[in-house]
Amino acid sequence: MTSHRKLLEEPTPNWLNEQARSLLEFARASRHELGFAALDAEGDPEPGHLELYITCRMTYAYVLGEQLGIEGSSELVEHGLRALDESFRDTEYGGWFEAIDEYGVVDSTKNAYPHAFVILAASAATLAGYDLGKKILDDALHLFEERFWEEEAGRARESWNREFTSSEFYRGLNSNMHVVEAFLAAFDATGDAVWRDRALEISKHMVDQARENNWRIIEHFDENWQPLLEYNTDDKANPFRPYGSTIGHWFEWARLLENLAGAIGPDAPNWLHEAALGLFDAGVEQGWSVDGHPGFVYTVDWQGEPVVRLRMHWVVAEAAGAAATLYQVTGEDRFIDWYRQWWDYARTYAIDTEAG
Repeated sequence: MTSHRKLLEEPTPNWLNEQARSLLEFARASRHELGFAALDAEGDPEPGHLELYITCRMTYAYVLGEQLGIEGSSELVEHGLRALDESFRDTEYGGWFEAIDEYGVVDSTKNAYPHAFVILAASAATLAGYDLGKKILDDALHLFEERFWEEEAGRARESWNREFTSSEFYRGLNSNMHVVEAFLAAFDATGDAVWRDRALEISKHMVDQARENNWRIIEHFDENWQPLLEYNTDDKANPFRPYGSTIGHWFEWARLLENLAGAIGPDAPNWLHEAALGLFDAGVEQGWSVDGHPGFVYTVDWQGEPVVRLRMHWVVAEAAGAAATLYQVTGEDRFIDWYRQWWDYARTYAIDTEAG
């Protein structure tokens, strides 16, 4: 259980809105003629190529900014949609390029991970009334149906080459987690239950594996969806495919499972909520301050011991999001206690009050 020490300051709605506004103001500098660039710690665009997933995420973020009434957000949404429709789109073979720069295509791989974010951004833009968002969403869903969805497995394949003629052996749950997020957004935008049902199918596969493994989510698989427990033992801190199980994903899945239950309604299977609770509690027990230092470790091994101890800012953000969601679902004080404690941690360690 969380300690009931006095927090530095309550995360009030006004304060939270100020943080959202600060992030969106900071991120304006990422606007690039071809999309959105990554930013360095001072808020300056990093030189080099542009990544598809960043342009998608920024487009989605400014849809939220528009909903919050932040001036200038709609222009950035339109800019992001144009970048997806023109700069990143592969008009010859379909889909979207992984990375581009002012000279052309840097990486022509077609990965499920960023294509899920195309669906997410386009779904949000569609709901916000952008006609171009609807066009991109229709194209992205058709492509995902044709190229990425593996009906027999009930999950998405990881990647293709540009021409969609060869695919890597690897299958990943990180990309499929974001596919669940994208499919839920597509269900909201289209009303087509096939996307919600497929999100449920992916989620069931994850839960069945995790429950058998003390809620340590298995992330890496071969082309037959057999677990690869020793994957990346020589690159344990890989930013997208780290060795072991990733604590932040346990919280992310907990939130998504509750979102999925809400999308299904009263007939939602009980295991969605049970798994959300199991993943949340496991994340606290195995991830939070387990090595004598504050914060969440990044990954654990298959015995639950820390592997990569770096404190990633996104992990505490996902934990707070899961706590807020579970508090809304259950009304249990323990979730709001954790929520406050993790915002307290973020205020102390993660928020840059100088550079933004």
